[in-house]
Amino acid sequence: MIATFSHKQSAANCFNSVWDLLELNERTKEEEETMVHLAHSSFWHWTQVEDHTPKNLSIGYWQLSRVYAAVGLGERSHYYAKRCLSVSLDNKIEPFYIGYAYEALSRADALLGRTDLSKEEAKLALEYAQKVKDESSKDLLIKDLQSI
Repeated sequence: MIATFSHKQSAANCFNSVWDLLELNERTKEEEETMVHLAHSSFWHWTQVEDHTPKNLSIGYWQLSRVYAAVGLGERSHYYAKRCLSVSLDNKIEPFYIGYAYEALSRADALLGRTDLSKEEAKLALEYAQKVKDESSKDLLIKDLQSI
């Protein structure tokens, strides 16, 4: 029997593998590099899924921004955070995802030493968090904002 290749499954597998690495307290340079490659692979596989949505892209851009922040590459983190916000606002997706786009921008700007801008973006993220109906999702976003 021939196995069928699924971009959706590959995207999810790469995404989840990134989380395994993000959750480590310390990472080697090799693990950091692997994490970056996995995040890009996840995003690319999502773009190959015929029925991918703007929400899929928003999540992918957010993860790329978070990974680059985790490895200390603020400019790259900021680039993907801006892409995340753009796709989220342009497509009017749910407040949870727009809030996370602002969270990503705040984290990137904090890393880049742009403290005032980071605080303003965190404030916007919190405003969107207040619009999230699901309490556990709202709490997750607020907790991530507090970690910046």
